[in-house]
Amino acid sequence: MPTPALPSPDRPGPLPALRASDVERERAADQLRQAAGEGRLTVDELDERLTRCYAAKTVAELAQLTVDVVASGHDPVPGSARTPGAVVKPGPGGSSTIISILSGSDRSGRWRVAPRLKVISVMGGADIDLTEAEFASPVTEITVFSLMGGADIRVPDGVEVQITKFALLGGNDVELSDQAPPPGAPVIHLRMLSIMGGGDVNQGRKLTKAERRLKKARERGELGGV
Repeated sequence: MPTPALPSPDRPGPLPALRASDVERERAADQLRQAAGEGRLTVDELDERLTRCYAAKTVAELAQLTVDVVASGHDPVPGSARTPGAVVKPGPGGSSTIISILSGSDRSGRWRVAPRLKVISVMGGADIDLTEAEFASPVTEITVFSLMGGADIRVPDGVEVQITKFALLGGNDVELSDQAPPPGAPVIHLRMLSIMGGGDVNQGRKLTKAERRLKKARERGELGGV
C-alpha cells in the first residue's frame, strides 16, 4: 500500500486517515471477543472480523468493525486499553484441588482460585487456564503433580511467576513473557513435579485461530509489516 501523501503549503489537501496502532487494534479485538461472548457475533463472524482487525491500517477501519456490536453510548474504539493481569479479590472460597485419574480435567473462563491449589494428574491430563480466573489471595501457590500424565498451565499477563520444577523420565516446558510485571503485581508460585510425564506453562491469553493465522503471516513477512 503506497504511503499517503501529506498536505503541504504547496500542495493543500485533506489530512490522511489516522493510522491505527497495535494498542488500538488490540482494543478493538477485545471488544469483538466480548461481543461474541454476548451473542452479538457468531464464531465464524468473530474469526473473520479478528482477521480484518489485525490487518487494519486505520482507526476508521477498526470503528467499522465494532460499530454495530458496541452498546449505545460506548466508543467503538475506547480511549484506554483493558489492563492485563490477574483479578485478586481476597476472601474465602475457590478451587483448591483438581484431580485427574485415567481422565482429563479442564478449567477455563471465570473461576475462583484458592490461595493454595493442587493439580494432580495420574495417567490423565489437566488443562488449566488462569487468564480469566479470580484469585483469593495476592500470592497463590500451585502444586502440579503428574504421574504418567501431563498438565498444561496458562497464567495471566502482568503477574510475577516463580517456578520450581523437577522431572524424572519426563519434562516440564516453561514459556513466560519477556515483559516484567508491574510493581506490586500478584505472585503465582508454581511447583511442578513430573514422573514419566510432563507439564507445559505458558503466559498470556490463548490466541484465537484468526490471531494464530495473522501471527504466522507476520512471521513469513506476508503482511508488509502490519
